[in-house]
Amino acid sequence: MQTKKKNKSLQMKIKGKNRTLLSSLIFLSFFCSLLFAQLNKTENDTLRIDVGVILDMESLEGKMFQSCISMAISDFYTLHSYYKTRITLHTRDSKGQPLLALSSALDLLENSQIRAIVGAQTSMEANFLAELGVKTKVPLISLSSTTSTSSSNRYPYFVQITQDEISQVAAITDIVETFKWKNIIIIQEDSDDWRNFIPHLVDSLHEKNIDITCKSILTTTDDDGKIVEELHKLKALQQTVFIVHMSPLLTSQIFMNAKELGMMSEGYAWIMTANSMNLNFLLMGSPVIDSMQGVISLRPYIPASKELQDLISRWRKKFLLETNMELMELRASYIWAYDVAWSLARAAEKARTKISTSEHGLVLLRELLQPKFKGLSGELRFNNRKLVSNEFEVVNVIGRGERRVGFWTRDGKITRELHRSSNGRQLSSINNNNLEDIIWPGGSATIPNKISGKKLRIGVLRNSRFPELANIDHDIETNATIITGFCIDVFKTAIESLEYEVDYVFIPFLNASGQNNGTYFDLIYEVYLQKYDAAIGDIMITANRSLYVDFTLPYTDVGVGMISLKDSKSMWIFLKPLNSDLWLSSACFFILTGVVIWLIERPINNEFQGPISQQIGMIFWFSFSTLFFAHREKLVSNLSRFVVIVWLLVVLILTSSYTATLTSMITLEHIHFNSRENYLGDNAGSFSGGPITKMNFRNTHLKPYSSPEEYADALSKGNKKGGISIIIDEIPYIKIFLARYSAHFSRIGSMPISSFNDVGMSSTNGFGFAFRKGSPLVHDMSRAIAKLREMGTLNMMEKAWFRSHESMHTFGDTSNNVNSLTFDSFRGLFLITGVSSALALSILYGYVLYNYWKAINIYNFIVLIQGQFTAVKQSLSTNFFSRT
Repeated sequence: MQTKKKNKSLQMKIKGKNRTLLSSLIFLSFFCSLLFAQLNKTENDTLRIDVGVILDMESLEGKMFQSCISMAISDFYTLHSYYKTRITLHTRDSKGQPLLALSSALDLLENSQIRAIVGAQTSMEANFLAELGVKTKVPLISLSSTTSTSSSNRYPYFVQITQDEISQVAAITDIVETFKWKNIIIIQEDSDDWRNFIPHLVDSLHEKNIDITCKSILTTTDDDGKIVEELHKLKALQQTVFIVHMSPLLTSQIFMNAKELGMMSEGYAWIMTANSMNLNFLLMGSPVIDSMQGVISLRPYIPASKELQDLISRWRKKFLLETNMELMELRASYIWAYDVAWSLARAAEKARTKISTSEHGLVLLRELLQPKFKGLSGELRFNNRKLVSNEFEVVNVIGRGERRVGFWTRDGKITRELHRSSNGRQLSSINNNNLEDIIWPGGSATIPNKISGKKLRIGVLRNSRFPELANIDHDIETNATIITGFCIDVFKTAIESLEYEVDYVFIPFLNASGQNNGTYFDLIYEVYLQKYDAAIGDIMITANRSLYVDFTLPYTDVGVGMISLKDSKSMWIFLKPLNSDLWLSSACFFILTGVVIWLIERPINNEFQGPISQQIGMIFWFSFSTLFFAHREKLVSNLSRFVVIVWLLVVLILTSSYTATLTSMITLEHIHFNSRENYLGDNAGSFSGGPITKMNFRNTHLKPYSSPEEYADALSKGNKKGGISIIIDEIPYIKIFLARYSAHFSRIGSMPISSFNDVGMSSTNGFGFAFRKGSPLVHDMSRAIAKLREMGTLNMMEKAWFRSHESMHTFGDTSNNVNSLTFDSFRGLFLITGVSSALALSILYGYVLYNYWKAINIYNFIVLIQGQFTAVKQSLSTNFFSRT
């Protein structure tokens, strides 16, 4: 009985448990149903945004971009799982072909309904897809490593995530200016991706007065032979500062061959643009890195952070698993791609409510370009839909990597360190224009400021006639060659004033027999054959010589001059300023003016009355006293005052012209060159030939002389003693001659180049320094010479070398073409004074005649009245007596 009760109790417990379990199962099933329903509802509420990714997946760059973009989308939704939008990436391989990229984009637009495109690694791909974006109103985010030609106004849906070309151009220009380099060679790649950057760089360098010596253009199809040939040409220019802007692969070929040619040695400087360093060049291999030692480059500055380090660590592991390749770092362009993908997901969520409208592309673009987003690379800022770089790092290739040596900021400063304010947005620099020590090519710590790595060979030609210009002496005791002279000092002063160092050595130029008396043309030709790098001395600049060498600006006066024996025997030189016609005309007008004043003043002015002799004396005295403005007679009539005012103006101009002309004639001791007895001399026949007779010389006999002593002896003898009256020579030689003999001879004028051209003679352009064709020193030396002239240094050097040994008296540089003044020069003045005198007399005598005529008419009227009165009176008397 108890057993049955126990069994029944056990059965009741089992049934209770079964009911509980069943209830639990039913509740669990209901809960799962609610959960699945909620999940399905959430999934149905999530908006999927399809984005196309078009990259060259066969390239390392494309693989790195794709890895960063996919990683950014994954990280974003892991952190923002509650967002109602999800970006789905559709990746296509363009294989580096622009048409295939365009085809892939069309396929994605038709079949996947994409809302944006990320990719376009080349500028041509960017142009194709940008055109497609305008038609379809789908934003294109370009990852091209070079600047696209696409216009922000033409392509409103185009966003460019690349190096900021404006900032990079300014940074390179500031670096060049910091190191005071004035001549640059640019090596660029001839392709659409690399060509568009160069014009901006050239314009920026020119604004800072930095010359572009040469622009070398290479292509990826050029083999090592072509590259070596081009580098040989660049090396011959003797310029040592290069800017390289080309793809990393072609860049590696440049540096490998440059090292073989010795162009990566001490004295050279190489600058690479940030685009050329965009890829991880460590993958190129150790030989390439070894050839790039000492190169400096730019790198967009990405501030270090814990989040960035975590990303790089995770990305390296992910990329190793995907590609079996291990990379050490993540360049700025890939971090930008990560940030932009993150920003795109963020923009999609903000534009969720409007993403389904017809303007979804514009809405998504606006949200993407919002300036408030701050990613791992810092705050993303866009200008005309182009990413703007705030600052660059200046890096130096050393060993197996790059070493940061400083920063460039947007305010144009080169600095070692950056200092940010508390808000993290303001950027200022300290230690301005200061960089860490850079290791230049060849392992040198010295800034490459030399024009070349070798000493320039400067040929010097001795002038035996005028050793003040260039002289070569040999010291027997020290066995040293001493080179001195005005030309030598000018060259040394000019080349030392350059902002870079130039090593040079003077080499005396010898003729075939070993003497220092070679010809100028021989020396010029030796420079042309590159035996010498330059030539100095009293070398005239001529058109013929310029065919073989490049000349600097002249550092002496241009043209030729004449010297003659001083002539102090002319006692009538004071009459020469005016010719006879003008003297006679002036005297007549003096007398005429005196007569006019006498006629006007005599009737009313006691000072002009008296005996006839006194009146005649007053006429001459008053007229000629006006010559010295010494007249003291008081004029009563306004007409005479008017005549005197006009006449005094004429006298003032006439006396001033006379004084100026007489001063010139006395200063230059004017010589009549039209004499039939003039004999001329020149520098060893330099000006011989028929055309000399056209220069106002008649029956001229030209005699050659070769030294200042012969000049002086021939001029001292004069025409009648078998000598000469005039020497014609270049102005520098004349200055040296007068420095020795200024006590007895004078310079009577100079003739410009145009005078010689007019008469068909060969002209002279002054002395200049001759350099090999294409030498960058020509422009810099010309600027230095111009600066020395402005500062007066050249004038002081001339005085030091050409100072007089006998007398410091000189006669100036005024031209001898001082002719006597003629009547024709003053016809207008004499006409004015004649008209004024005639007008005054006309008014005077017109008034007299008027008064006379008026007086006659009054008299006749009175007589008439008197006659009428008499007739009336007689008539009345007759009538009275008749009545009586």
